[in-house]
Amino acid sequence: MSLTVSPQLVQQAQRGDVDDAAFIDCIRDSLPYAWKVVSGLIDDLRVSEAEFADNRTPPPDEAARGQLLRLMASDAMRGTIERYFGVRLAFQNCHRAAAFLPGAEEAYQDFVTSRAQILNQRPELVDC
Repeated sequence: MSLTVSPQLVQQAQRGDVDDAAFIDCIRDSLPYAWKVVSGLIDDLRVSEAEFADNRTPPPDEAARGQLLRLMASDAMRGTIERYFGVRLAFQNCHRAAAFLPGAEEAYQDFVTSRAQILNQRPELVDC
């Protein structure tokens, strides 16, 4: 499973829309490593003058890698986090997550190119 969902959140979803705050809490509690990576990127963005912040440190183990992959692969989770923090997220390989400020369209477009993906490849990442 991607998330550990409380019975209350399931009931809320059955009644209609789930608010972002409740979903954020679920993500944070279910995927603590992924949350730490993404919220760390946001913290980095807030204290720098850069248009984006990225994580180049591989996860410590496969469980952590799985959390990051699940978060970044889910349109619902990624979209909710983008709205919550007011950023745009992108992902390369199995761990290079990035957060972009609003208006950093050129930096985002550069990050998501096939060229950037190829330049980010390393032999140790082939099987990640």
